[in-house]
Amino acid sequence: MNAARSRSIWYLTFGIACCAIEMMATGASHYDLDRFGMFFRASPRQADLIIVSGWITRKYAPVVKRIYEQMAEPRYVVAMG
Repeated sequence: MNAARSRSIWYLTFGIACCAIEMMATGASHYDLDRFGMFFRASPRQADLIIVSGWITRKYAPVVKRIYEQMAEPRYVVAMG
């Protein structure tokens, strides 16, 4: 059980547009990603994966890059929307 916990993904959510509503629905009670060992983290220093949902404009790109650089290694990105 501890091996599964140590290898589970903790992800940071970064919702921009209407795609964020779909991302929040996966964390809600119907799909409930917590039971698979995946936890929403509010801090980029504690997250392994960042899920960027929505359009990233040129003006907003430096903010996303700064958050990405604050994450610990190894770090992964999933972009949707």
